[in-house]
Amino acid sequence: MELVFATNNTFKFQEILEITGGNINLISLSDLGFNGSLPEDYHSLQANATQKAFFIYKKYGINCFSDDTGLEIEALNNEPGAFSARYAGGQSNFEKNILKVLRKLKGKMNRRARFRTVIALVETGNLTLFEGEISGVITEDPRGNSGFGYDPIFQPDGYEKTFAEMEPAEKNRISHRRIAVENLVKYLNDSGSYYIMS
Repeated sequence: MELVFATNNTFKFQEILEITGGNINLISLSDLGFNGSLPEDYHSLQANATQKAFFIYKKYGINCFSDDTGLEIEALNNEPGAFSARYAGGQSNFEKNILKVLRKLKGKMNRRARFRTVIALVETGNLTLFEGEISGVITEDPRGNSGFGYDPIFQPDGYEKTFAEMEPAEKNRISHRRIAVENLVKYLNDSGSYYIMS
């Protein structure tokens, strides 16, 4: 069976392909001919991921999953959270989002943060949720040119590099999305329905 990843973020789609090793019969929204925006009307990662997955499932009738990922910063009462992609307002502009985070953290000693991913899988109308998270700190300045989003200012615990200073394979071994996807893949593996046979 085919499984749709309901995202317009090509970076996320590529990450999922790399994490799953291309072994899942995964199709993109562009493969479906969909180029519209996905709804995100809620204030929680779980609700947004669920809304997006059901939106595509109801439109095309194909099993699909969607994720919502947020950066939660302790000193900012877990902002930006579900609003991570549009923290600075308007459409996704992570350069402005990063500047806003650094401005709001200026002078604060506590720079603890975590990335959290929630994946919502919809199969024949049934919902299953998977989560992953990784803790770390927000750096004083952006570092690195790899990755996307807040990667230049997030340094995971146990590492001297930000996500953006890591090679994609290194980041994908430890990331919040990797943990959530591994939980998803274990579930899919148990079902045996989506894997491409070698």
